[in-house]
Amino acid sequence: MDLKKLASENKPAVFRTILVFTLILLAAALRLAPHPWNFTPIGAIALFSGATVRHRRMAFLFPVLVMLATDAIIGFNTLSPLIYASFLLSVLIGRLLNQKRNVSRIAGATFLGSVQFFLITNFGVWAFLGTYPRTAAGLAACYIAGVPLFWNTLTGDAVYTALLFGAFAMAEHLTPRLRVGAEHALSSMPSLDREER
Repeated sequence: MDLKKLASENKPAVFRTILVFTLILLAAALRLAPHPWNFTPIGAIALFSGATVRHRRMAFLFPVLVMLATDAIIGFNTLSPLIYASFLLSVLIGRLLNQKRNVSRIAGATFLGSVQFFLITNFGVWAFLGTYPRTAAGLAACYIAGVPLFWNTLTGDAVYTALLFGAFAMAEHLTPRLRVGAEHALSSMPSLDREER
């Protein structure tokens, strides 16, 4: 296989990949900046990665690497496994956008991602932190107490999703080869990559 020829034929796909990962890294850096509770870019990164990263394993791996790198600085906690699982679910939701992205589908995916994060993490608080009685009333109280954080999550996800998808759409609009060329390039990639889409 002639790698130079393959790289030349797939130049739009390479530029597209660089653009996607650059946007994700810029958003990830914002997780380290001071922010209100739950107003972070990670949910948006997971959706964006799922929707734009063509290689399935990389779509799931990249948000996990972002979380590991930033958690190494911020710190891990008891709920970290549930939080990671929730973000992997958001990548899966983003994969559903892979075929057709439009504002209403992105908004719906953002809302769904925020809701599942709220449900999973608050269940974890109730089940593992011992701050609420392990009863139905305790679970309800935990979810009610988490509602203000849900609004922060939803707002953060909406803002960062709009920025990521907006910047990407603008780049595709200004450089159509990123969109059209990437689709053509993917069809000419080796079979392993096609299987991973």
